[in-house]
Amino acid sequence: MRIAVLRGPRFYTGDPQQPWTDALAVAEGRIVAAGQAAETWAEAPGASVEHLDGPLVIPAFTDAHIHLLWYGQSLDELDLRGLDRAAFHAALRKAVARTEAGQWIVGRGWDQNRWADGRFPTAAELDILAPRHPLFLVAKSAHVAVVNSVALRRAGLSAQTPDPPHGRLGRHADGTLNGLLFESAIERVQQAMPAPTVTEAAEALARAQAHLLQSGITAIHDMDGGPAFAAFRLLEEEGRLHLHIVKYLPDVELETLRAVGLRSGFGSERLRFGGLKRFADGALGSRTAALFAPYEGEPDNVGLLTLERESLERLAFDAASSGVALAVHAIGDRANALVIDVLTEARRRAPRLRQRIEHVQLLAEGDAERLARAGLVASMQPIHAVHDRPMAERYWGARTARAYAWRTLRRAGAVLAFGSDAPVEPWSPWLGLYAAVTRRHEADGAPGREGWHPDQRLTLEEAIGAYTWGAACAAGEEHERGLLRVGYAADLLLLDRDIFRLPPEALLETRVRRVMIGGRWYEPG
Repeated sequence: MRIAVLRGPRFYTGDPQQPWTDALAVAEGRIVAAGQAAETWAEAPGASVEHLDGPLVIPAFTDAHIHLLWYGQSLDELDLRGLDRAAFHAALRKAVARTEAGQWIVGRGWDQNRWADGRFPTAAELDILAPRHPLFLVAKSAHVAVVNSVALRRAGLSAQTPDPPHGRLGRHADGTLNGLLFESAIERVQQAMPAPTVTEAAEALARAQAHLLQSGITAIHDMDGGPAFAAFRLLEEEGRLHLHIVKYLPDVELETLRAVGLRSGFGSERLRFGGLKRFADGALGSRTAALFAPYEGEPDNVGLLTLERESLERLAFDAASSGVALAVHAIGDRANALVIDVLTEARRRAPRLRQRIEHVQLLAEGDAERLARAGLVASMQPIHAVHDRPMAERYWGARTARAYAWRTLRRAGAVLAFGSDAPVEPWSPWLGLYAAVTRRHEADGAPGREGWHPDQRLTLEEAIGAYTWGAACAAGEEHERGLLRVGYAADLLLLDRDIFRLPPEALLETRVRRVMIGGRWYEPG
């Protein structure tokens, strides 16, 4: 048995029983001792001792909500984030000029809320820019897309096409299509696009994996569809999968899973099945998140529930009886209330399963306490709060006092699990930590020194906990990873500075010097 003793100035363990130490002993990929007990292992036959060249070691991060294949593919797609309308048009012109006619042009990240007139783009304006290329451009929220007329024809969509269940085709007053696709309508065009091969998907995942590891993320909960699973398996077989993956699949897979007896938690050290992903509503950016009261300035719009209560109950209870957990997307207060109702009963039926709500952006009065009492996990993305603030204030008004309510949830006793939702938002955990402890935008510090609804800020220890132990708890792995504790996986980060002794702004400049995964230092390439 190979034993390594790691010595350093300071180790933050995240363990309430021993939050700080100055040494760890690692063997067989696990932590076997800490502090003075670790030093005794230095005398064991064949033991190695390493003095770490850095001021601070912390547990490695888990991104509890990411779309890794989508992110990997986005590295080769048109990046439309942060562009005004003129720059959006300019980016499309350049893409058209370098792309062969007839080939798809895919872009992501546009946000009409940043444009002076606030209008959605339409097929008509895209047709001027790209009359011979099919365009598929997904908004920042990922709950609305816009396509041009070529793409509509490729997908077989016309004025006579009915709206799909839980979705909507954007239309002009005369019923003709305007190129906008809301919620499930997006899939109608995606089905007409060429799908990547497993090998192509695996290469996209490998590129994305390298970015995450360099930032200190060693585990993820992946929310992409089924094709990513085969690509992860290929990387694992080839010995190129370094991340620990907890994979969630669309709920349409339930019957197949039940037939083979696949349950949450099954898999290998590198790749495990987490459960099923389901959407309960839309998003704030597209104003399709389901609310109890209308959006400010839109008296007829209360958003969109993307499933009925009976449908969610049937899925949740069938899944619970099969040993399969759910991860349910819910953003608006009406959607969250519905999901809390249903998952509370699902957890009563199968208390060992980790039922989780993804995003939890707006809660009705008392629902934080209901969520916590039911033992549900609040899987949230801190970066959403600071990036969504202008939209939330415009469309939710005074309700923002109950939005992105990390402190309220934690005070109620809920487990917080933090992630990025990349590529909807940047994947960096350091941006997420900064947002969690300051409630300020990383670019300009908006809305001010105290942050947005500062009563919802977290301490640095609490925020790190949500990216480590809390995320592990969301997947039922709280006894395996997320802490630098005896018996836990030796997944840790050596940082270039001691973030506990510096102001929050230092988080934005922090770099990871080295990453250990399962007791081995990760070496890029």
